[in-house]
Amino acid sequence: MAFFKALIPGVFLTFVISIILGTNHTSGGWLNVHRITIEGISFHWSWPLFLIATGLAWGIFAMME
Repeated sequence: MAFFKALIPGVFLTFVISIILGTNHTSGGWLNVHRITIEGISFHWSWPLFLIATGLAWGIFAMME
C-alpha cells in the first residue's frame, strides 16, 4: 500500500522539478529532462527523476507504517 501512496508525491516532485529545469532549457544531466506529448498535451518529464522520487517517497511511507 505504501507504494501506491508514494506515486502521488513522486509524480508531483517530478513534475515540479522537470518544469523548472525544462523552462530553463537544460536537460538536467543524467536526469534527462525532455518534452513529452500525450494526446496533444505537452510538458517536461524525467523518468529517472520519477523513479528516484517515487522510491524515496515509498521508503518514507514504508517507515511510517
